[in-house]
Amino acid sequence: MKRVILIPLISLLSLFQIQAQETLYLTLDDVIQIASQQSLDAFKNENMYLANYWEFRYFKADRLPSLLMDATLVDFNRSMQKVYNYEQNRDEFIERQDINSAVGLRLNQNVGFTGGQIYAQSSLAMTQKLGDESSSSYSSVPFSVGYSQNINGYNRLKWTAKIEPLKFEKAKKRFIQTKEELALKANRLFFNLVDAQIDVGIEETNLANADTLYTIGKGRFQVGTVTQDELLNLELRYMNSDLALTRAKLELERAKAQLNSFLSFEKDTDVECIVPSYSSELQISAEEAIAHALENNPEILDQRQRLLEEDRRVNQAKSETGISGTVFAQFGLNQNSNQISNVYKDPSDRQQFRAGLTVPILDWGRRKGQLAMARSNREVERISINQEKIDFEQNIVLNVMEFNLQGNQVLNTAKADTIAQLQYDVTQQRFLIGKVDVTKLNLARNDREQARRAYIRSLRSFWNYYITIRRLTLYDFEKNISLSEDFDKLINKY
Repeated sequence: MKRVILIPLISLLSLFQIQAQETLYLTLDDVIQIASQQSLDAFKNENMYLANYWEFRYFKADRLPSLLMDATLVDFNRSMQKVYNYEQNRDEFIERQDINSAVGLRLNQNVGFTGGQIYAQSSLAMTQKLGDESSSSYSSVPFSVGYSQNINGYNRLKWTAKIEPLKFEKAKKRFIQTKEELALKANRLFFNLVDAQIDVGIEETNLANADTLYTIGKGRFQVGTVTQDELLNLELRYMNSDLALTRAKLELERAKAQLNSFLSFEKDTDVECIVPSYSSELQISAEEAIAHALENNPEILDQRQRLLEEDRRVNQAKSETGISGTVFAQFGLNQNSNQISNVYKDPSDRQQFRAGLTVPILDWGRRKGQLAMARSNREVERISINQEKIDFEQNIVLNVMEFNLQGNQVLNTAKADTIAQLQYDVTQQRFLIGKVDVTKLNLARNDREQARRAYIRSLRSFWNYYITIRRLTLYDFEKNISLSEDFDKLINKY
């Protein structure tokens, strides 16, 4: 796209005539790029995304098989225990010493379709009695397989499979959006420095002109062509210009310090901002912007997530109002022996089946109330989201309208700036030859300063609206592409 570069006043260039080896000249794109790479805000945003990334990785791992080993290496126990003495027909306490050891492997697999869990396991245990009647015993479970299942109708795995990928996609979009929020902050600090640079340039010019005019005024006062009150006005203008220049330089240092801090530069880095270009030809369709926003904006994904969360709560509350229970089944082999060499020989079958029910009989309407409350909350959330969508789309339309007007606004203020400068130059020349008085010269100077500042304000607004629209839509309307990020590179960076 053809870009129109308008820097209307040659005098603006004097702001940047500083030795290159001592000054860092930055465009708006430079500031945004540096901020996205090394600012503290960028570091925070990256780590927020990484937290969401590892949360998603945990969700994916929860759906994969897991292998666990559980081992008790040594369990020594020496204590007084009560035993029955058959010879004396009575209980008595005797000292016993024993050592126990056990090791087991368990393979678990969650079943997303049903919400249950299937597992396979193997274990070996040993107990050894110490003392005068030392003996050992071994027990093994070479293999067993089992399955457990809740039968209340609520499937946690099913709902996490719907919600977690949506959360992660939202985190990706949110990270891209934070880069545009970073660009908005960069735009604000960049133009704060541009404003300060412009003000210093204006005040330096004003001081030089005020000094010249005051010197001329004193000469004319001697010959009677300037009255005393006009000479005092010129002197007051000179003094005010000197004070204004001092204040402008302080504001310039403050703006530089804020930008240096934001970009993580050394505090004494001398930065000069180059006034950016703009395009009056770029126009954005509100319908297109809304379409991209509905597709890309993380707020839309957040609304979908919130509705899913409410549906999940309703489903969970509904599952708790009726009959609930669990089913557990297990089949395996086991064997025991006093010799470890025989513990795996001729194992016998081992079966277990367990089913249980929980039936609500009397709860005074508590479960029914929980379900009604969950449904009511879902309806409130649905209505809120509908209103948010209306406000969201309206906000995009208003920003697009403002942006489409801003191109012509910048063009008009640029022309006004040029005209005001020419008008001031003519008025100053006429003052020098005595054709106009000090009042008209001051009015021309005020018009010039206001026009110059209006031009910079319109440039600031142009880029602020454009970046705001990019933040809302995550779409670059200049290049006609959706904003994206190399997330693999980001993960490898850490």
